[in-house]
Amino acid sequence: MVEIKPISKIAEDERGATHYFDTERTGQFIIAYRKAGSASGRHYHKGTAKNKNPEQVIIMSGEATVNWFDVRGTDKGSCKVTAPAMVIVQPWAWHEVIADTDIIVFELNALEDGKDDTYRLDK
Repeated sequence: MVEIKPISKIAEDERGATHYFDTERTGQFIIAYRKAGSASGRHYHKGTAKNKNPEQVIIMSGEATVNWFDVRGTDKGSCKVTAPAMVIVQPWAWHEVIADTDIIVFELNALEDGKDDTYRLDK
């Protein structure tokens, strides 16, 4: 229900590294800066919103833990993520991102995209 995909590195030199990813999504996106120890997400989507089916989030910098469970069943998991990596969250997966270090997150959706397809649950 949650997949972690490394972001491909295409070059590296004395200036640093260059990575790339593909997406068909357009429109507004979110860039979020989260402090170590903070929790984000803590919700699930039913998949009715196009840009939340699946939800795609790129951890641009830092390290995080992604916890998830299937709200319709018993599947659950926890993944450590080291930037840069894309986190792909399928519908019906309650998920949270715990910043293990300060992180920068790039969400491939706008706040408006999930407004009618975001369901909060206390874990």
